[in-house]
Amino acid sequence: MALGPFEPSLRRMRAAIDLLEAALERRARRDAQRGDADEELALMQDDRARLAVELDGALDRGRALEAANAEAAKRLAQASAALDGLIERAVRTGVD
Repeated sequence: MALGPFEPSLRRMRAAIDLLEAALERRARRDAQRGDADEELALMQDDRARLAVELDGALDRGRALEAANAEAAKRLAQASAALDGLIERAVRTGVD
């Protein structure tokens, strides 16, 4: 089936359609990659939020431990002073 004068136009149209299909495939791949990147970004943001909450909790526990440590040190100092006082009195009174 000879198309005669339309043959060059049909070849150009096929070539243009092939180029259009290739461009659509590239676009679809880029969109898929962008979707993957968006999903990965969302996962990283979720991780960041979770880590921020965990960090806040760890900082609160650290502060509580520091306060408990300071209170324990204070009580040990008081107990040590009380024992020193008892020992001093025992030495002065000669108690064995």
